Amino acid sequence: MKNRFKYLIIAVTASFTMLSCNSDFLNTQPLSEISESAVWTDPALAEAFVTGIYQGLGQGGFNEEMLASFTDEAIFTHPGRGITTLTESRVNSADVGWNNAGNRTWNWDRLYSYIRRTNIAIEELSEPQFANDGGIVDRLLGEAKFMRAYYYHDLLRYFGGVPIVDRAYGLGEDSYEIPRATFEETVNFILKDLDDAASMLAGKSMAAGRTSELAALALKSRVLIYAASDLHDGPTAKAKSSLLAGYPNIELVAYPSGNRNERWQKAQAAAKAVLDKKTGNLYGLSEPVSHEEGIQNYINNSLSRNGGQNELIMARYFINLKQENGGRQGLYNGPNGYNNWAGNSPVQLLVDDYEMMDGTKFDWSNPEHAANPYENRDARFYASILYDGAQWKPRSNANKPRDPLGQIQTGTYEVTDESGAKVTHFGLDTRNSPIEDWNGSYTGYYVRKFIDPNPAIVDQNTWQEVPWPILRYTEVVFNYVEASLELGQEDEARAWLNQIRFRVGQPAITASGEELVEIFRNEKRIEMAYEEQRFHDVRRWMIAEETIGRKANTISITGTLKPGATLSVYRYDPTLYNYVYKVVPIDPGKENRQWLDKSYFTPIHRDELNRNSSLIQNPGFE
Repeated sequence: MKNRFKYLIIAVTASFTMLSCNSDFLNTQPLSEISESAVWTDPALAEAFVTGIYQGLGQGGFNEEMLASFTDEAIFTHPGRGITTLTESRVNSADVGWNNAGNRTWNWDRLYSYIRRTNIAIEELSEPQFANDGGIVDRLLGEAKFMRAYYYHDLLRYFGGVPIVDRAYGLGEDSYEIPRATFEETVNFILKDLDDAASMLAGKSMAAGRTSELAALALKSRVLIYAASDLHDGPTAKAKSSLLAGYPNIELVAYPSGNRNERWQKAQAAAKAVLDKKTGNLYGLSEPVSHEEGIQNYINNSLSRNGGQNELIMARYFINLKQENGGRQGLYNGPNGYNNWAGNSPVQLLVDDYEMMDGTKFDWSNPEHAANPYENRDARFYASILYDGAQWKPRSNANKPRDPLGQIQTGTYEVTDESGAKVTHFGLDTRNSPIEDWNGSYTGYYVRKFIDPNPAIVDQNTWQEVPWPILRYTEVVFNYVEASLELGQEDEARAWLNQIRFRVGQPAITASGEELVEIFRNEKRIEMAYEEQRFHDVRRWMIAEETIGRKANTISITGTLKPGATLSVYRYDPTLYNYVYKVVPIDPGKENRQWLDKSYFTPIHRDELNRNSSLIQNPGFE
C-alpha cells in the first residue's frame, strides 16, 4: 500500500533545506508536497495527517444554514438555498436539498471521502513505522477510529445502513460496488470502532478540539439511543408508517426483530458510563436557583464560559486569528437593525413551548399570557431568544439616536412627530426597518443563543470565539433519562431531569406516565435548541408529522400610545403603550411546510445509484 499514491498533499507547515545543485537535481521532491513514505515514518507528519481528518467536521453546526431551520425551531430567512426542498417534503433522489454541499451534514461524497482518510490512517498506524513513544501511535489510531465511527454515525442517522468501507481502496480493484450493510451491521461496526477508540485513548490527555475516551463513550451513547428508538425498531416503525410497512428491505433502516428492551438497557448503560466519569455544569443541585441565576447559567453553558465549558465533551473551537465562518453566528443570525442577516429565525412554535417560570404551560387562551407573552417565562427563553422589547447590545453610532437603549424592535408602533401628531414607526429590526429593509426576520424573533453578548461584537466586521458542542454532557443525561423512561424507571428519570431544570430555576417535575414522556421531550427541545438534536429526535420518535410537519408561524405586534401619552423616539414601555400580540402563519409563498414519511430518511443520490448498482434506495424514493 506504500505505493498507492506517489504523494499525499496534506495541510502541514514544513520547512525544507535547499540543497546545492548536483547531478540529482531532477529527482528533488516538490516543495509543496510530502511523500507518503515520509508521512508514516515521522510522528509529527502522521499527527498532521490525522489532524486533517477532523476537517470533515466543517464548522460544527455553525453553518449559515443551520439544521434548526429544517425543524420546528426556526425558519431560514433567505431564498434559494434548498431549505424548503426538505421542509416541504419535495426531496428526491435527484435533489436532496440544501445546496450548500460543502457544509451539508448528509453529503454522502464528503463523508466517504473522510472515511477514506481514516482508513488510510488506520491501516498505516496498525503497522507503525515509528516508535510508540508516549503512546503516540495508540493515540493517533484511537483518534482515527473515533473519527471513522463519527462519520459513519452521520451516515447512519441520515441514511440508515450504508456500505461499510473499512479499507482504502486503490486502483485496479476487481469491483468498487459494495452493497449496503444492514442497520444492525452498521451500528455494530460503529460501536466496535468506538470501543477500540475508548480503549486506546484511555488515560490520554487530549488537546481541546480533539476526541478522547469520554467522547468515544458519549458517541456510543448517542448511537445506542438512536438504535433503540421507534424508527429503528422494525415492528414499531411499520406499525406507525404505512410507507415503512411496505418497504421490502426494512433491515436496511431498522432492526427487523429482536429484543428491544435489551437495546434500551445497552443505551442506558452506555450513558451511565459517561455520567460516572464526568459531571456537567451545576449538576447535583437540590433546588432551583433564582430566575436571574438561571438565565446566566444557561448563557454560560451556551457560550462555554464561567463553568459552562464543563458541559463540553467534544467541541469545534474557533479563534479570531483564523477567521472561519463558525465565528460568524452573530452576523448570520443577528437582527438586521444591527446590520446582521437574521438567517435562522426562531418560529412561534418554539417560543410557545417555553414554560412559564412556575412550570406550567404557556397558553394563548389565557388572557394574562396573551397580553404579556414575554413575561415570567423559563429562564432559557431569555437566554436563547431575542424578542420584541428585549434588551440587547448598543446600536451602531449612526443608529443610536433611533434607539438609545439598545432594545429589539420587531413590531409597528405609534410615535409623535414634531407637531404632536401620531405617526407610524416601523421597528428597527423588521423588514420595514429604516436601517435595513432587508435581512429582517419573518417571524418577529432572532437567536440569542450562541451569540457573544460582548457589545463590541455587533456586526459583520467582528468575529466571535464560541465553540460548537459536538458532544455535550447534557445530551448524555437526556440519553440516560430516555432509556430510563423506556425501562420504566421513572424516579431515576425525574431525578436527572430535575437536575437539568434546577440549574435554570425551573421547578421539579412530579408527572408520570405519558405526561412525563411528553415533559421529557419538551425539556430536551428547550434545553438543546439549535444544537442539531431536534432534526433527528422527531424522526426517531416518529412524531415528525405533528411537530415539524406543522406550518411555521410568526408574531404580529402593534403598539399604540395610551391616551395622553407622547413619545418621539420609540422605546419599549408598557406604561406608555398598549401592546397587542397576534400569532399569524408564515406566508405560504415563503414556506409551506408538510411532512411525508419518505422524509424519515435521506435519499441516496441517483448519481451514487448509477455508480453502484448494488445499492438499494431508501423507502419512498426511486
